[in-house]
Amino acid sequence: MKKFKLALACTLCLMLALSTSLIVGCGKKDFSTIELNEVTHSIFYAPLYAAINLGYFGDEGLTVNLTNGGGSDTSMKALVSGAADIILAGPETVVYTNQEGISDKTKVFGQLTQTDGSFIVSKKSGEFKISDLVGETIIGGRAGGMPAMTLQYAIETAGLEIGTGANQVNLNTKVAFNAIASEFVNSDANYCTLFEPNASNLIAEHPEYHIVGAVADLVTENIPYTCFIAKDSYLRDHDDVAEKFLRAVRRAYDFLKDCYENDHLEDAAKALIKSFDGMTLEDMEIAVEAYYRINAFSQDMVMSEESLEMLLTITENAGMTNGNRNYEEIVTTEIANRLAA
Repeated sequence: MKKFKLALACTLCLMLALSTSLIVGCGKKDFSTIELNEVTHSIFYAPLYAAINLGYFGDEGLTVNLTNGGGSDTSMKALVSGAADIILAGPETVVYTNQEGISDKTKVFGQLTQTDGSFIVSKKSGEFKISDLVGETIIGGRAGGMPAMTLQYAIETAGLEIGTGANQVNLNTKVAFNAIASEFVNSDANYCTLFEPNASNLIAEHPEYHIVGAVADLVTENIPYTCFIAKDSYLRDHDDVAEKFLRAVRRAYDFLKDCYENDHLEDAAKALIKSFDGMTLEDMEIAVEAYYRINAFSQDMVMSEESLEMLLTITENAGMTNGNRNYEEIVTTEIANRLAA
């Protein structure tokens, strides 16, 4: 967290000043156009892309400009600076950022996913069990990121010890999220965790590798893994826009759920394929089915206090938060509750 806090603190003042000058210099902002920054690009966020591709945001009178942060710290910097109106990231970034003492706090207003969305890729074949990681290296992303912290929690709650000894699990948390696949290929590690479509793309390039499990199968509790986050001022002044935004995503969730439950995965794949260059419809169907199998998506988009407690238990286990568990300071459920009513 120290690295995250230092990077954020060093850029905060400059970015806030820049964003203010841009708004003043360019005139009044059109708030029907939403600048949305996602932490990464993954089928794990399928309802968001379906809402874009099926025109559901347009039906709400909204235009969504999507950019990729390539990491939660970068996405949060975009939000704090004013470069993004809304970000899709883990709620732990709200805890980290608000600890910096900023005046316009950031807040979760809608939950998209409710479990870890990464899959375990192995250079070994055969049935996988978590004890297979003993004496092995697994690349789990950077320290402070939810993939690494959730994997650490899964390993330790299974009674295994993290370290470099022969009877320990070597959890590598020094690799940037977007570099995991290439590091895995070029290292001696026999395991890594990847989201879709990265996992399937890696298997296509290296058929000798195997997807052997999902982290969600190792941590079964509800985790508010990725959420929609905005500043307090945005949610106060543009509550109607935020509600329209969530309504479009909720509509897309319902569409994809119907496709899954009625064995129309091809229709789901067609709704998503434009967002993923290089993937076939068949590959997309497999990925969508995998995420529905692990119950990845939050139906009502309301982030509960119990699920936040679970997330903070995971982050505190990794030594990344200071114990702030004030639900009202981190989450607002007013908008999502209106849609769920």
